[in-house]
Amino acid sequence: MDNKILEIFIPGPAGRLEAKYYKSKKNTSPIALVLQPHPQYGGTMNNKVVVDTFDVFKNNDFSVCRVNFRGVGKSDGEFDNGQGELADAAAALDWLERENFDNSQCWVSGFSFGSLIAMQLLMRRPEINRFIAISPQPNVYDFSFLSPCPTSGLVIYGKKDELVPVEYITELDKRLSSQKGIKVEFNSVSEANHFFSKTSDALIKDLEKYIKKETALY
Repeated sequence: MDNKILEIFIPGPAGRLEAKYYKSKKNTSPIALVLQPHPQYGGTMNNKVVVDTFDVFKNNDFSVCRVNFRGVGKSDGEFDNGQGELADAAAALDWLERENFDNSQCWVSGFSFGSLIAMQLLMRRPEINRFIAISPQPNVYDFSFLSPCPTSGLVIYGKKDELVPVEYITELDKRLSSQKGIKVEFNSVSEANHFFSKTSDALIKDLEKYIKKETALY
């Protein structure tokens, strides 16, 4: 394991939150927070998609943090149906910003349930200027709060997502693409299921491409 990835504990609203953190050596490096899938279906910050996303940010010189929501792993508290998890994500972002007060960009990313929390956080924190939502579930969660969506980002999903009928993604795409001043890219990975089980290489490639393109602007 890369010895620069630290295990840390962040003070959260329900007690301490277990997290993994990588600090870039570069001054004014961008920062990113990566959020886990649903705790009640076995989701943790060590989920493969979350770790892959974290690593892509790390390899692109971000200071990056992934965090276990309340009640997961060594994090205190218990599952709170999204409200508490959003407060946890906000506390993790506060911590990350304090550690990197001179950051050049602020990104938030999440997988599945984590993408919902990431987008809710985005609506509350004007400093977030890019997002990546992986396998969002607009058929399960209501994303209508994204009106208007405050910043550009990437939505990435599997063509063979067994949990999300594609028309829900198309509908979300239509709603977000009609908004002026921002650009939300929708990328589908042709053979991928909800968890990108056998297609993590394609996912990593798409993430890498988007992150490189958007950080080059700064």
